[in-house]
Amino acid sequence: MSLQLPPYQQIPEPDASTELFEVSIAALHPTQWCVGLAEVWARQEDFSHDSQREQLNYLKRKPVPLVRSAQGSLWMVDRHHRLRGLLGLDPKSKAWGYLIADLTTSDRSEVLGFLQQQGWLYLYDGRGQGPRATKDLPQSLMDLEDDPYRSLVWKLKKEGAIKPEPQIPYHEFRWGAWLRSRPLPPFSSRQLNPALAPARRLVCSPVARSMAGWKGDKPSCR
Repeated sequence: MSLQLPPYQQIPEPDASTELFEVSIAALHPTQWCVGLAEVWARQEDFSHDSQREQLNYLKRKPVPLVRSAQGSLWMVDRHHRLRGLLGLDPKSKAWGYLIADLTTSDRSEVLGFLQQQGWLYLYDGRGQGPRATKDLPQSLMDLEDDPYRSLVWKLKKEGAIKPEPQIPYHEFRWGAWLRSRPLPPFSSRQLNPALAPARRLVCSPVARSMAGWKGDKPSCR
């Protein structure tokens, strides 16, 4: 399939002068339809060994880029997997965030329109179908669907076969859509192994050269 994503603005990164503030994870609005549950489960395993203070200290190094409406609602433009994992462990968990846009409207449709214009919405569901209507976007991290292809790309990136591109919105979903158009054996977020070897060959091959994050014939691809 080919994603019909609009042009995007890069996600601004925080620097030493950026103000960070604590936020309730449960209060954050997602900007995507799905996650790869394999990554969520891995995040939960990591968090389960940390105290609440250790979790917050870690999250301060990985703050969430946020868009705020006039009434104070917060829309997260990244970190969905990390925070979905922590929220599943503790419904009262908190994170650190920073503002990348402060809007003058409280109208949900206008906020979503702004996000879509920036290229900061992912409106494809867990089966890769879409784009879906912005009004139907899940309003809670706990309502996000599972996309096994997003799980597969997370594993390939973790192995080093795909280069991270943190400023490109939905970078991993772009790779997932690319792999969806290629023949792979059946797999799931619980059982990625059947698809890993052929997917690794695909993402490292010259046919993927046009994809951001392509590494080609590097040691991690062999």
